[in-house]
Amino acid sequence: MRGRRLFSYRGGIVLNFFYDGAVIVMLLGMLGCQNNTESTPMVDNGYYLHEEVSTTIFWVGEDASAENGYIANHDSAWDVRWMEHYGGVDSPDQRSGYYPAAFVPMENPFYFALPYTDFDPGGRKQSAYDRIPWSNEKAVWPDDESMCKNRWIMIIKGTRIAYAQWEDAGPFESDDVDYVFGTDEPLNTINGSAGLDVSPAVRDYLGLSDIDVVDWMFVEEEDVPDGPWKQLVTDSMITWY
Repeated sequence: MRGRRLFSYRGGIVLNFFYDGAVIVMLLGMLGCQNNTESTPMVDNGYYLHEEVSTTIFWVGEDASAENGYIANHDSAWDVRWMEHYGGVDSPDQRSGYYPAAFVPMENPFYFALPYTDFDPGGRKQSAYDRIPWSNEKAVWPDDESMCKNRWIMIIKGTRIAYAQWEDAGPFESDDVDYVFGTDEPLNTINGSAGLDVSPAVRDYLGLSDIDVVDWMFVEEEDVPDGPWKQLVTDSMITWY
């Protein structure tokens, strides 16, 4: 198992702490030297850090094509009217800052997909109760509420860190529980065994190419710092019809 990594910001510098047994290496990535800047708390939330994950770009309203396995993104794993609720096609080419150029979205443009959904045609999966770390947050989960939808992750590329909300299942898989909530490599073998899809806003913030490599980890909402990902926070429930 790879060494675990913790993060802290101090005065515009990202401090990355790697440790493996008794060996500790501290790397300082300069984002600009500033003094008297309040640092955010160290992230040490018990979630596993998935490292060097092949990552691809997807977007709300994406048409089916050979590049995405002929899987359109007009709807999502939890919302059959995803594009309508978002406000339109989140064009990766026509941008206005972190928004699509044609409109202001109604949901968070910082979103992602992981290859798991907590529902199948028979209802809630048993694996959701058995494997999702926060499944015990509620004694009973309503049928119109996903344990996964809208949850947050941090995504790390070099010295840049973005945060995004879970809004779809993929790439190419929807039941890879041992990767998403465990320590396995992704089951998917396409696009360098891609295990994460991210939105154009995440791409632009981190400076990602169409197929890139990042680290990611679940974070609690209260640990998400202010940033462009907090300007519009998605809180919608499931839409099946």
